[in-house]
Amino acid sequence: MASLKRLLVGSPIRTARLAHERLTKKTALAIFASDALSSTAYATEQILLVLAAAYIAGQADAFSRVVPISLAICGLLVVVTISYRQTIYAYPSGGGAFIVAKDNLGTLPGLVAGASLLVDYVLTVSVSTAAGVEAITSAMVGTRFAGLHDHRVLLCLFFITFIMIANLRGVREAGSLFAAPSYAFIFSFLCLILYGLVRYYLNPGIVPAPNDADLKIAEGYHAHSLNIFLLLGAFANGCAALTGIEAISNGIQAFKQPESKNAATTLAWMAALLIVMFLGASVLAYLFNIHPLERETVISQIARVVFTGPFGWFYYVVQATTAAILVLAANTSFAGFPRLASLLARDRFLPRQLANLGDRLVFSNGIVLLAVFSGVLVWAFRGDTSRLIPLYAVGVFMSFTLSQAGMVVHWWREGKAIQARRETARTASGESAPEKESHWRKSIVINGVGALATFVVLMVFIVTKFLHGAWIVVVLIPLLVLMFLRIHKHYLQVAQQLSTEGLASLRPIHHEVIVPISGIHRGVIAALEYAKSIAPHHVTAVYVNLDDEATQKLREKWQHWGSGVNLVVVASPYRSLLRPFLNYVDRVKRSSHGEVVTIVLPEFVPAKWWQNLLHNQNTLFLKGALLFKKGVVVTNVPYHLEH
Repeated sequence: MASLKRLLVGSPIRTARLAHERLTKKTALAIFASDALSSTAYATEQILLVLAAAYIAGQADAFSRVVPISLAICGLLVVVTISYRQTIYAYPSGGGAFIVAKDNLGTLPGLVAGASLLVDYVLTVSVSTAAGVEAITSAMVGTRFAGLHDHRVLLCLFFITFIMIANLRGVREAGSLFAAPSYAFIFSFLCLILYGLVRYYLNPGIVPAPNDADLKIAEGYHAHSLNIFLLLGAFANGCAALTGIEAISNGIQAFKQPESKNAATTLAWMAALLIVMFLGASVLAYLFNIHPLERETVISQIARVVFTGPFGWFYYVVQATTAAILVLAANTSFAGFPRLASLLARDRFLPRQLANLGDRLVFSNGIVLLAVFSGVLVWAFRGDTSRLIPLYAVGVFMSFTLSQAGMVVHWWREGKAIQARRETARTASGESAPEKESHWRKSIVINGVGALATFVVLMVFIVTKFLHGAWIVVVLIPLLVLMFLRIHKHYLQVAQQLSTEGLASLRPIHHEVIVPISGIHRGVIAALEYAKSIAPHHVTAVYVNLDDEATQKLREKWQHWGSGVNLVVVASPYRSLLRPFLNYVDRVKRSSHGEVVTIVLPEFVPAKWWQNLLHNQNTLFLKGALLFKKGVVVTNVPYHLEH
């Protein structure tokens, strides 16, 4: 098992190398921006899916709204990007929504932000891998491999496992693996946009007639006239393009120095690329009259129309790189989820195991947990992106809103502190002390606009998508917060009960030792020897009588091997081993007069792990049952068998 782990994950890395496991801007763009950039592969389609409801209701020009809706989303993207640049410089050690909200708004809003992000990370993995698989199956349309569409779930689970293993190997290995596909996608997508625009304006007649026989509509929608509610629904769907924007501010410490400057530069490049790619895809969809189809994505349709003739091979380049970036976009969550879980665990809101760095300097437990949750979600929704999207953006925009609201409070406090220092200096010296000018007022406005804009979008998303699946996230986030609070309460109670305050000094312990036996063999003899070493005159061997003949043989053998240890035979009329023994332990406890009852369990250990399957596990069951008995100490005495 250890050799298999080393083969998949690699050899341990010294803690001293932690400082060297940092990312350059180029590698960080590939890792942290892959989620946001990959959303361009499905964000335009999500808008068209909602507009399809008006199209089938008879409004032929419904799909023309895709461009203005995309422009509005790009405007929101600019606001959110500028807001998060503020966060990066204000929190150079990492300004995730959980930290910002907790520090400035309080613990409860921080936990809401943390729960929202955890849900978002799980959904990001599910949506990204599902969309990547759809890109693969779209390329197979019309070929003998078209049947892959029916195996989407298995393909999703395979890719989730692959990315999990890559991340378990460490940050540097994951960055090296994902950098090339990310830049290949950016290059091919920009080529698609540029060549598509040139080709359209040189030859407008190439626009094909739309194929409406396989028209796809958003989950939960039906034929409906184009009104404000439908437009808001399309806008909310398209806001999937903004998911992943917060990833860079969450992972500032993963950058090389100067961390804040490098992170802010990377964020600006990511936003610029996202606007160009998302808006370009929407414009091409409008120009080439692309409609959403059941078995082929919008990007695949655009690429088929654009790249024909001698350039037809580039269609497969676009599809391959799109599938790769979509699958690898899940890596952003595999970087963010474990870090956030470790912060929550450090503050005792999640199990402490999630705060542990693995031997490859990554939070291994969080990585595995994310893979499990994402796999379950993909299986539950059958790998269908259109069913997952309505769940997607609620957590994202809730964390956006809380983070930006927290930054408003942060700048307000900073401004008040500056004014207080100036007032103190004026009082002491009689004149105003010079101090470097702060832009805290401008920062309040920037983050305030960001908080307001994302809150409005959040409300739009909840209202328009509530019945289409968003209700699941709306209910889940409070449940997660309640779980955090219960875990935190447990840890506080444990710390209080384990405190040494008021504890008396060390006292001697007198043992009353019980050795449960199933017969006489070398393992039992070793356990008896150990028991007599800690309580020479207070050892009792206990045998549960399941068969009178076997019990008689044991009594005869005990006269030779018992070494003066008292043998107690406990009756078991119903052939139960556990209950009669536990009843005997309870009787001894009541009569022990303050002595500690110690159970010494004999256990033989086979040479090979699989040989345990050939033996009963009575010792394990006894240990589990005795664990919850107060005042009882359980000790195992293993006897190792040779191969």
